[in-house]
Amino acid sequence: MHLLGAEPFFLPGGRHGVLLIHGFTGLPAELRLMGEYLHARGFTVLAIRLAGHGTTAEDLSRTEHEDWMDSVRDGYAILRGACDDIAVVGHSMGAIFALLLSVEAEVTCVVSLGAPLIIAREQGIEHLPTRAASVGRYVPKARRKLENVPQGANNTYRRMPLVSVHEMMDVIAAARSELGKVRAPLLIVHGARDHTADPKSAEELRAHVASTDCETVILPDAGHLLPLDEGVRERVFERTADFLEKAVQGRRS
Repeated sequence: MHLLGAEPFFLPGGRHGVLLIHGFTGLPAELRLMGEYLHARGFTVLAIRLAGHGTTAEDLSRTEHEDWMDSVRDGYAILRGACDDIAVVGHSMGAIFALLLSVEAEVTCVVSLGAPLIIAREQGIEHLPTRAASVGRYVPKARRKLENVPQGANNTYRRMPLVSVHEMMDVIAAARSELGKVRAPLLIVHGARDHTADPKSAEELRAHVASTDCETVILPDAGHLLPLDEGVRERVFERTADFLEKAVQGRRS
């Protein structure tokens, strides 16, 4: 069983590819509007579905962060067969995977949208039970009710397996240890009103990567769902596309 909106999507375009990676408990549909915008700008776009996502919370609880990373690697391999080069755009935990991919594979650039290097205090992560105590335990998630978004973008899990939160924290820790190896051109976009990924994450990321070409955009009126937020998403899409085009031109020169 797959939730509506869980389907990966592929938009064939030019020889320059973009891999889109959704976040924890998210769906490819969350990146549909961004994918269509980038496609209209001439890119070939692939939005993947991370293992254990878009089905059931029980499925998610049976996956580990290496399974999620394998989904990213598989998507990269698919695009390599269709494109001359690949840029990686990730939202939330997807941005963490985008950074990790850039360490082990050749990418044109990385765009990080709300990377949760620091989990916002409002999420209560300090109250997370031990991994052993988290097995088989779930917490409810509020229903998402965004308007004017792609069909399926609101279809997130209604409950979250706590053991999977541990997996997310593990991959964040893994990324922290690898940030000094991130050398690809990097665009960091973060909302100043993000109550999921602390806005200080943007500073943390900028301070620890080795990228010499690094731009940071802080959107004062934005929260966490940058690809869906009607108030800011067009700005996010345009800034992303401009950065991708600049990175492609940089490879040619």
